[in-house]
Amino acid sequence: MLTGIAILSLLLAAACAAVIVLDMTLRGYRQPMTVMAVVWPVTALYLGPIGLWAYARWGRPRSPRWRREHGRPAERAMATSVGVAVGHCGAGCTLGDIVGASLVFVVGIRLFGLALWAELVLDFAFAFVLGIGFQYLTIAPMRGLGVADGLRAAVRADALSLIAFEVGLFAWMIALRFVVFATDPLHPDQPMYWAAMQLGMVLGFVTSFPANWWLVSHGYKERM
Repeated sequence: MLTGIAILSLLLAAACAAVIVLDMTLRGYRQPMTVMAVVWPVTALYLGPIGLWAYARWGRPRSPRWRREHGRPAERAMATSVGVAVGHCGAGCTLGDIVGASLVFVVGIRLFGLALWAELVLDFAFAFVLGIGFQYLTIAPMRGLGVADGLRAAVRADALSLIAFEVGLFAWMIALRFVVFATDPLHPDQPMYWAAMQLGMVLGFVTSFPANWWLVSHGYKERM
């Protein structure tokens, strides 16, 4: 039963991500910042219908086509801007988790005898690189910064956010391994593993929200 629910959750999330991609490509609601064309579908991979709703409510209105049809959208409230910023950070963490966990499983990497510790290390490494890269692609063009200055600004803007996101995700991963599924650990070749990671990303979103509020309100991170 749990496997069936996991498969349904993953298929629903994938369908929501696909709808967003098709809306931006076939229907022409392209994002003014190219990186957001990745952020919104990836957000839907763990938030599912909520991610799709958020895109329709706050992502699509930023597209040039929407503006031509409806005019300039209303300015986002602070909580909304922070939520979008968390989604931006979460996209890097999500992709980092997918790459890191898959690599550990396929290669059979162990650290101190467990795959989990290797996953945490590689997940964080990939998430940090991808997250800072996403932030650079956002902050450098907006501020007109060169590569070196843009990377420094990206680290200042997203390092704390990434760490806060991973705190929630990693706490959940540790709980899964030693508490929830202690006798029969989950593996990346199981739908239950990725459904559990969806929940972990949601927890990461929650733990990263206060950090992003502080970063945005103090000007370290652009209000999106």
